[in-house]
Amino acid sequence: MAKADRLARLDAHRVDMEGEYREALIAALRTTAAGKWGLFDHRKDRAARAAVAPVVAQLTEIGESIDDAREQLGLPPFDLHAEFLAARGPVGPEAVGEPRQALAWLDRLLAAPPLTEG
Repeated sequence: MAKADRLARLDAHRVDMEGEYREALIAALRTTAAGKWGLFDHRKDRAARAAVAPVVAQLTEIGESIDDAREQLGLPPFDLHAEFLAARGPVGPEAVGEPRQALAWLDRLLAAPPLTEG
């Protein structure tokens, strides 16, 4: 019974961490949508990269903790974090700017309720 209790607590903690991640990402996206570049790292701008580094580090730390918990629970990796990391980096000249990309992410995240299941 102790193992089941431990796994239940871990799963509850995972759900809390996923909510924390989602809230932190939404806050960062709102900042980017307001015109502050750097979250998606589309430009080779050291100042923008340095300004957003603490936010990206926090999201990465939480995302890795979620993935660790999901692995222990036998769940697939945390998709939202993987999608965010995949969206970062250089893009072609035809790509939308970071503020418009952030708005699209916000529309998608705010339209769907947060997932609490695997």
